[in-house]
Amino acid sequence: MGSSYTTTSVTFSLVMLFLLLQHDHFATADTSLIQKTCKATKYYALCMSSLKSNPTSLTADGKGLAAIIVGIATVNATATSSYLSSQVLSSANDANAKKVLKECVDKYGYAGEALQGSLQDLAAESYDYAYMHITAAADYPNACHNAFRRFPALVYPPELARREEALKRICSVVLGIIDSFGWD
Repeated sequence: MGSSYTTTSVTFSLVMLFLLLQHDHFATADTSLIQKTCKATKYYALCMSSLKSNPTSLTADGKGLAAIIVGIATVNATATSSYLSSQVLSSANDANAKKVLKECVDKYGYAGEALQGSLQDLAAESYDYAYMHITAAADYPNACHNAFRRFPALVYPPELARREEALKRICSVVLGIIDSFGWD
């Protein structure tokens, strides 16, 4: 539990540091920028609720809004990795389940790392690389899901399916925001 708390703390600190360092570049935004930005995404309601939950979104530009959503996605990936770690402990008698769950812990950890990389890319305005990292983060859960498929006796846990879908949707929101930058 200590390492997952530390990972979450480090992730949160990185997001906050990015936002603080970029503060001088943020244009004052009102809710119309948030609405306009969220309209460019596939999941408008998720985008709006996520950004409204973070008070810094009111003073963020598009890049800052993307960073806020990346932070939310990173917390999701990290929390899912921690959740899966706890499931490994409870599956001590089933070697296949333990193997698959460990693989999934790794995949969600990689998703978190990819998302952290995307923050650096956003800061450098390397939107193509940010896009690539976020796409990878959204795809890592597929590898976890596929690991369960290799063992037909294992049931893909509904809680994991819910978390997988949430991460994919959050990543989709960030991709929509990056697309709205008109960088391609």
